[in-house]
Amino acid sequence: MDKKEERALAQRIVAEIVRLMADRAQPVRFMEVCGTHTVSIFRAGLRQILPESVELVSGPGCPVCVTPDDYMDKAIAYAKREDCIIATFGDMLKVPGTSSSLGEAQAEGADIRIVYSPLDSLKIAVENPDKKVVFLAVGFETTAPTAAAAVLAAQAQGLENFYVLSAHKLVSPALRMLLADPQVRVDGFILPGHVSVVTGTDVFAFLPREFHMPGVVTGFEPLQILRSIYRLARQVAEDKPRIENEYGSVVRREGNPAARSVLDRVYETVDACWRGIGRIPASGLQVKQAYRRFDIEAVLPLELPAQEKKTACRCGEVLRGIINPRECPLFGKACVPTHAVGPCMVSVEGVCAAWYKYGGGRFIYGK
Repeated sequence: MDKKEERALAQRIVAEIVRLMADRAQPVRFMEVCGTHTVSIFRAGLRQILPESVELVSGPGCPVCVTPDDYMDKAIAYAKREDCIIATFGDMLKVPGTSSSLGEAQAEGADIRIVYSPLDSLKIAVENPDKKVVFLAVGFETTAPTAAAAVLAAQAQGLENFYVLSAHKLVSPALRMLLADPQVRVDGFILPGHVSVVTGTDVFAFLPREFHMPGVVTGFEPLQILRSIYRLARQVAEDKPRIENEYGSVVRREGNPAARSVLDRVYETVDACWRGIGRIPASGLQVKQAYRRFDIEAVLPLELPAQEKKTACRCGEVLRGIINPRECPLFGKACVPTHAVGPCMVSVEGVCAAWYKYGGGRFIYGK
């Protein structure tokens, strides 16, 4: 399909969405809960080609954005120890803790190394046997299996100096929390494609069953996202909520059994704190007792003083879709990508960073 054909198809999909939503008294609000979807929507200018009867809002789909202050404070404290090397994905460097960041610690001499996979950390551990190598295990179900695989590989290799500092999060409990929040108004979810590859679609079955809420798992091409919005609009119009799969080329109902098996072997679910949102029951992953010797907090616990961070940042409300980034008084002023006050401006998948970079989008399909 060439660009002209894509444009014509996009316009037909939008026309059908207009027809389905024609009798709505107020706009429907569909939330994407994946940072990659947020970026794709902005790049394509999808918000601008949709009718006023459909509003897209962003949810807590950026793992960097929901990583809490106290986790960053621990990571910074470990980084400042002479016997530790921190291995991390690059977008964690600018995430603010209570009073500092990993980037600032690195500038002060901390040994912090950028890796592209948790498995890269094992090589660092082999090459530095006199150091404790701590991988910052941050992410959703997409990246958690590779962190679990790194733990199993470290055990198989007999490594005694590799550890994880875990802050993995689970998507489904966050959706349940959003729907229980009286401030949040959502009429349907654009569900994450990458996460669903691992979890499968059944994990979201509670949405229509318990909350009468539609959801569509989708990929990341603009046409896929548009089709998912059409599917949501049709479900709303028919008042028949269900979970549909617009990413059937890679997502299966049962997910990825091998990835889920590795995950279940190494991790167990625990309550977890999400930055700007609070504690969500059974929404985090903790290393199981059998592998606790790879958990840096178990091996080398830290006692950090409680600190209160006061800021006008409204990332918590942005992550719940209560406000958009432009309603935050810091957006584009005190808070910009080169000097982020809040985590939503740090990651390339952060909603504030997307609003700042792409603005109105490129209108690739026009009206």
